[in-house]
Order: sequence, then structure tokens, then C-alpha cells
Amino acid sequence: MRSTVLLAWISITPAALSQVSQSSKRGLVFVPNPNYPDDNNIWDSSSSDLTWYYNYGAEPSTAFSNASSFQFVPMLWGASNSTTDTSFTDTVQSQISSGANVSYILTFNEPDGSTQTGGSGIPAELAAETWIREVEPLKQKGVKLGAPAVTAAPTGFNWLQNFFTACNGNCSADFIPIHWYGNFEGLASHIGQVRGTYPNMSIWITEYADAGANLSDSQTFYNQSSQYFDRIDYITRYSYFGSFRSSVSNVGADAAMLTQNGQLTDIGSWYLGGSATGNVPSAASRTVTLAGSSLAVVMVVFWSII
Repeated sequence: MRSTVLLAWISITPAALSQVSQSSKRGLVFVPNPNYPDDNNIWDSSSSDLTWYYNYGAEPSTAFSNASSFQFVPMLWGASNSTTDTSFTDTVQSQISSGANVSYILTFNEPDGSTQTGGSGIPAELAAETWIREVEPLKQKGVKLGAPAVTAAPTGFNWLQNFFTACNGNCSADFIPIHWYGNFEGLASHIGQVRGTYPNMSIWITEYADAGANLSDSQTFYNQSSQYFDRIDYITRYSYFGSFRSSVSNVGADAAMLTQNGQLTDIGSWYLGGSATGNVPSAASRTVTLAGSSLAVVMVVFWSII
């Protein structure tokens, strides 16, 4: 599998990387900043290539309440200790009943990770119990179910294996979400490992960036990865983690899609299907924690080179 993904990577030429590309697979990881509400308009503008979004929550964001073509994907972020709670199921069913196009859901953000680094930090057994009660019933509504979005560390594979074991055949996931914060070669290898482990499921890349890389490397990573995702048929959706200003980026200023002034960077414009802007992001002026993100950058970059 590793040789297959690397050959596909080598076949992506510099000429291909320089072209403006559009893709129906692209979505938005929505992490709004209340200090800059006007930035929200960028992602659903007439020039945006994005077709779907998620916000780490069960209900759609008010910023996109009038965006009928911008599909919302609800997420069950964590799990409570209650054995009777059905609030997530009820919320999603209410959206469906009101006419919303809820075709997919995401579940359990980085359950193998610590809550201090953006993970939900829940035991696999509790997640399985919650899935059977809160998630599986939505299958009957025609909703496709995303497996828990574990980290890219080895603990992620172990947690996911324990989860499906605890499910005992009662958790029918349709696709596997992936999070990645390292270089492209490591990303391609990790995708191959996930595909080899779960060959009957499609893959979504729901968080990814080359955390801490310089501008040139960040741009190269973005172009390589987006071209790669668009070429692979079993990768059906992807969402770059960078929909914020460079001054508040926790994955490095050069990975952000907006400059410190709220202008689209080259990566931001490319991601929306446009041309390079020449707008250069500045270094972060302060450290900010963004809910739901993978903040253990050092750990993830470490695993990317193994």
C-alpha cells in the first residue's frame, strides 16, 4: 500500500500543482473568530468552491443560515455518561424533519486525545454505547455515518480497534475520517495504512495541514495533498484546517487561509478554487486555542516521519 500511495504522489507534476483547480470534495472546518465576523462571508461567497462544512457541533452555524447550497454536516463531538441521552439524535432528526439536507454525520472528535489538546478524550466502550444509542438510529433515516475521527498517532488505530470490538457488530460506519498535521509523504502513507485496515470504507480528510511549516513548504503541501485527494476515488471529501487569520493560527501562520488582516492567502484562494493572491501571512502574535483542533503538533509531526 505504501508503494502505491508514493507512486501516486510522484506522478503529481509541478505543472499540475500550478494550475487553478476546483473540486466538489472540498469543505470547510468552520472555526469562527467573534472578533472578525465579516470573515465568515468569505467561505460562502459566490467565488467559493466549497460545498459543505462542519463546526464540531450538532447544529448549523447562524453565519450560513441562508446558504441553502452549503451543506451542513452535524458532529457528535463527545459522549456523556448518561445511558438515556438522545439529544444528538433528536437534534439531527429535527433538522431532517424541517427539510434540511442531512446526508452525513461525523462522530467523536479525537477520542484518543486529551481534552487539553482539543480531543474529546472518551473511552472506546463509552463511545460504542453512545453510538448504538445516538448514532445508529440515524442510519434508518438514510444518513451516512462517519466513524470516530481519531488522531494520527498509533493510539488512534488502537482506540478505533477497541471501539469496533466494543460495538460487537452494531456500529455500521460508512466512512473513516482522518486528521493529519505533518508532511505530505507521511500523510499519503497514513492514508494507505487506513485504507489497508478498513478497505470497505471511503475516507474523509476532515482536518489536515503541515503544522509549523514555512510558507513555501505549506504551499507545496497544500498543492500536493489537494491534487492527491482529487485523484483518489475512495477519498470522497476533505477539509483543510486553516479557515482563520494567520495571527491566531495554532498550526503556524503560514498554514492559515487568511492573513492577519483577513485577506485570502494563496492557500486560501486556491482552496476556494481561485488564483494566487500574493497576500503573505504574518507570524502569529499570540497563542490561541481553537476548539476541536489537533493542538499536539509536536506529537503529530513526530508520527509523520515514522
